[in-house]
Amino acid sequence: MYLTRMVRSRSHRLSKPKREPRKGSLARCTLVATLVFIEVLCFEKTDSVAADNHVMNLKLYAYNKFKTYDQFDCYNYIIYRESRWNYKARNGSHYGLGQMRNPMVLGLTPRGQIDLHYKYIAHRYGMVNGEPNACLAAEHLDKKGWH
Repeated sequence: MYLTRMVRSRSHRLSKPKREPRKGSLARCTLVATLVFIEVLCFEKTDSVAADNHVMNLKLYAYNKFKTYDQFDCYNYIIYRESRWNYKARNGSHYGLGQMRNPMVLGLTPRGQIDLHYKYIAHRYGMVNGEPNACLAAEHLDKKGWH
């Protein structure tokens, strides 16, 4: 008997006529729209986040060019001091990440600038353990103000 009452009560609930729309649905819709707008506004990827990601990708690319962390650390010091990892940096007649004097640097991609600067350091300061001696270039930068 108890079971039949449960079945009847369930079927009775299902057979009720549909209710009228609740009052205040416009207020709920407005609230939801406002919350979505706030979420988009607060959590949207900003230019500074995108720029930080770009810089990290460039650092990772440069890190993979060097075989030891010490040499990369010296290279990172040079680039940070020269351009703050801004591949569009310009100081008079010097351009790009490594502030090279060749105007060709303006037409290169950031990775191309790293490749060219890598070759420049290898040519000017020699190689150590099969990689450019970025630490010697960093010492020269500290002493003379250029590399």
